[in-house]
Amino acid sequence: MIRAGVIVASDKGAAGVREDLSGPAAAALLREAGMEIVEVRVVPDEREDLTAALLDLTARCELVFTSGGTGLSPRDITPDVTLGIIDRAVPGLAEAMRLHSLAKTPRAMLSRAAAGVRGRSLIINLPGSPKAVRECLEAILPVLPHAVEVLTGQAYECAGDREGKTNPLPNGQ
Repeated sequence: MIRAGVIVASDKGAAGVREDLSGPAAAALLREAGMEIVEVRVVPDEREDLTAALLDLTARCELVFTSGGTGLSPRDITPDVTLGIIDRAVPGLAEAMRLHSLAKTPRAMLSRAAAGVRGRSLIINLPGSPKAVRECLEAILPVLPHAVEVLTGQAYECAGDREGKTNPLPNGQ
């Protein structure tokens, strides 16, 4: 079972001034997809808090999702923190989320969401609204089990066709 963690970047949520709904929305969708939710944590939009939360959850989970802090506000630093701690970027995930969301709203092009690998964990930045979280996860959930298999060394045959089948030619030619 894939272990997943969710970090919500929200000053108001961390201060208890506002209840965050994006973190629980992400956790519910991930559970429905068969993942174990290790933790949902709310932290303020502070570099140190986000970094500490990301480092902790990447040590315990194969997938770590952040929610919030992906826009243009001066306090929106989630992608910057993510890019600062990853070993390798996985830009296709963020591109797929933006493309999927762009069909619903032109504001999707303002997202600075990022995704990348740290060790054997994949970090994915999601927007801060429950609706946008659902839309973005809808776009990427189908590929995440395979991504985790490859990342953790469980998958070795990745040269299959676009439907995920192995090469139909004899001897893999």
